Amino acid sequence: MTIPLPRLAEPAGKILIVLHQAQSTPGRVGQMLCQRGYRLDMRRPALGERLPETLADHAGCVIFGGPMSSNDTDAFVKQEIDFIDVVLRESVPFLGICLGAQMLCRAIGGQVGFHQDSLVEIGYYDLNPTPAGEVMMEWPRKVYQWHREGMTVPDSGATLLATGEHFEHQAFRVGDNAYGIQFHPELTLAMMHRWTTRASARMQLPGARQRRDHFAGRPVFDPAVRTWLSSFLDQWLAEERAPMPQAVSAASG
Repeated sequence: MTIPLPRLAEPAGKILIVLHQAQSTPGRVGQMLCQRGYRLDMRRPALGERLPETLADHAGCVIFGGPMSSNDTDAFVKQEIDFIDVVLRESVPFLGICLGAQMLCRAIGGQVGFHQDSLVEIGYYDLNPTPAGEVMMEWPRKVYQWHREGMTVPDSGATLLATGEHFEHQAFRVGDNAYGIQFHPELTLAMMHRWTTRASARMQLPGARQRRDHFAGRPVFDPAVRTWLSSFLDQWLAEERAPMPQAVSAASG
């Protein structure tokens, strides 16, 4: 008697991870993607690494934050913004975080710039889902921010999902599976230590929270952020993992 071997789950594929500094990591986003069976294809265009010409071999793409601006004239900044056009054209799941969200905003004709009163968001701040965001999922009420510039998403071609007090446009969707978020759900405790140490001068900017407030807020606010991120990633990648409609029809015929 031959005992059939258990069928192994098919590999989930690979996710393109775009980082902007040598020491940068995908943090909790990378950890959760790996837990879901994805492999991470990490590229750093700011350090001369090339982006692929197509994402036909990738299940998704995440562009993370960095200290530069999406308005900078560096060649790699333009390259990444132009690359987002490829992602949108191929309808590959895309997530832009902070700088990555601002690049997505610029790619669809939006604007990125400083607050009119020179305020920044560094630390935990309120997040308010829009009606469209509430329909999509439950959002955390406070999120971790680290940015000086904000974005203005165009009314056409994008759906606003969450807003904030000082920087109104905090999360948005383009099409069915491209998202931009201003905040940092990928932040681990180790990353918080690094950011608040190496860039401690940023906490002297107007509107920034003090270092002690960052660490006091984490045990209070981070569990909801972690829960949101896990649910978001499942929803974000659900369409990519789902069987094609034609395959379902053929199987039932």
